[in-house]
Amino acid sequence: MAGNLIGSEIIKLGTEINERIRKGEKIFNYTIGDFTPELFPIPELLQHSVIKAYEEGHSNYPTANGIIELRQAVSSFLKKYESLDYHTDEILITCGARPGIYATFLTLVDPGDKVVYPVPSWNNNHYCHLVGAEGIQVETSAENHFMPSAADLRPHLQDAVLLSLCSPLNPTGTVFQQQQLEEICDLVLEENARRGPGEKPLYLLFDQIYWILTFGKTLHYNPVSLRPDMRRFTIFVDGISKSFAATGMRVGWTFGPEPVIDKMKSILSHVGAWSPKAEQVATARFLNDQAAIESFLVRFKENIEVRLQALYQGFMKMKAQGLPIDCITPQAAIYLTLSLALKGMITPEGKRLESNHEITSYILEQTGIAVVPFYAFGAAPESSWYRLSVGTTRLEDIPLALDRLQAALQKLKP
Repeated sequence: MAGNLIGSEIIKLGTEINERIRKGEKIFNYTIGDFTPELFPIPELLQHSVIKAYEEGHSNYPTANGIIELRQAVSSFLKKYESLDYHTDEILITCGARPGIYATFLTLVDPGDKVVYPVPSWNNNHYCHLVGAEGIQVETSAENHFMPSAADLRPHLQDAVLLSLCSPLNPTGTVFQQQQLEEICDLVLEENARRGPGEKPLYLLFDQIYWILTFGKTLHYNPVSLRPDMRRFTIFVDGISKSFAATGMRVGWTFGPEPVIDKMKSILSHVGAWSPKAEQVATARFLNDQAAIESFLVRFKENIEVRLQALYQGFMKMKAQGLPIDCITPQAAIYLTLSLALKGMITPEGKRLESNHEITSYILEQTGIAVVPFYAFGAAPESSWYRLSVGTTRLEDIPLALDRLQAALQKLKP
């Protein structure tokens, strides 16, 4: 397993870009799904609370499933903001969202079991490899904003034990529409009703780590609110990493059916994948302060959206000029979905761009713009789509990046 494990393509690319920046190159880094604290600091109350928690001596082990104060705060937070009613024994605190995802796979999936997930999507292929699952990839399309439909998924769910979905989606920043998600929920319920006694259920892993970050008229929907019967089959993954710019604080939570959550707790207690106690204390205090949450989110979301819109408008102006570029309207998260249809075009040096790697390298060398191709998220190698992340983007740098990209595209010949 270890010998054949592929490291994170995104982290590898981000490391290479950061090394070039360290050496003094002017790089517009749109690769990593993180935040520059100078541009996007964590909420002031959260910062003060974690310092205070350490001063109060909260540096010992937390309980294995998370301190009760935080689980109570998460329970209240879910009820207020999503109308989801989960008690503290149905909530597991983890060191960010990743241990929750991994523990879900370990708990529900045996070697050889089928796991269905759409592509592009984040890391499902790697989690399947780690647990020895048979990963069933479902290709999605730009026409559906890369969100799978029930029709896409239906042929693959028989005998599957896990369907892994994410909304808002990393890498696209797009979301499920209400009817779209309702139809998928109905499909899961239908498949579970079909199964006989003794057969494993089909569970839904629903990663909603970006759910607070929606823009304009975009709304976030979750399976249990739409179809209450999905409560028996849905494991949610969430946390503060993205919604509150707190990626390094490592406070996440998973919630779902108590028997599943209890087994996940047992697995992670052996791994020691809990969030640090002081961070848990601080997060509990922050989540209980509605005024602090809402004050932070107004500014935070505005700062993200203005960057997404500036890039989107710039890309669409280039498209209107006939350049081989396209973009999906920003909906949510910190990502923009960009198409660069450059395969087969000739550079000023006479080189034909034949692969995504060559296209990405051309853009980086000509413009200093670093983006992540969708094949890093499991999409077909020939896909012309890319992810841009704005969490490290200076607003004043965007016009220069757009000018450089336009000039680089104009240099290419059919």
